[in-house]
Amino acid sequence: MENNHISHQPDGALSFKVKDCTIITRMGGVDPAITLRELRERVKICTIDSIYHHFCELVMRPTFDDPEFRNDFAVWASRNLRDRTLAERLGVLNPYSFSDFEALRERLIEIIDIRLTEIHFIPSVPLDEAFMFLRSATAIFDTGMELTSTQDFIECLPSLSRNSIFYHFIDARRRTPEKIDDFTFWLQMMPEPPEELLWALRHIDFYYMSLSELKETLVQSTCNLSVGE
Repeated sequence: MENNHISHQPDGALSFKVKDCTIITRMGGVDPAITLRELRERVKICTIDSIYHHFCELVMRPTFDDPEFRNDFAVWASRNLRDRTLAERLGVLNPYSFSDFEALRERLIEIIDIRLTEIHFIPSVPLDEAFMFLRSATAIFDTGMELTSTQDFIECLPSLSRNSIFYHFIDARRRTPEKIDDFTFWLQMMPEPPEELLWALRHIDFYYMSLSELKETLVQSTCNLSVGE
């Protein structure tokens, strides 16, 4: 099965067109939440795109700088609600360990419900500290870079932008049928798939990394591989 990054060359080889992207953030279509109960109500009705944004796309925002928690819900619980217990429970959620983002939503609501039964009063924040539900539109554009071999891939990694790595290595998991990155999708289609390289890509635990850390890990994981053409 192919996607629009992959094309057949006249000699039968499969080439990979490298894309780049940027996200355009907008309001998520539900009211802000100033209490934990309101957060629960909004999570229940917000779009899946909003859940995805607050768990996955936040690494694309230049303002995201929390070194401890990797999703906006945990950050808000920690910084604004001052609820360390809730923040830690939300902070360990890895969206890619769930079957889909609806399952993640259900778990998110479950954690909030449990916390609501444990506390004696419902915490709230000032309006200017409300949780703002956001979602993003993704603008995709060509880089002009086309890869025709596994060696091309290894050599191009250092020059890829962080946004390109986000698009092909993280966002791809919403697009590919096997929920894998675009590079793996392409490489495993080759007549002789580079198994060592594929193993390296599959074993990168990327979710808790910044995009800079992910790029460095990709480069380090592949630079010493001996890959046949």
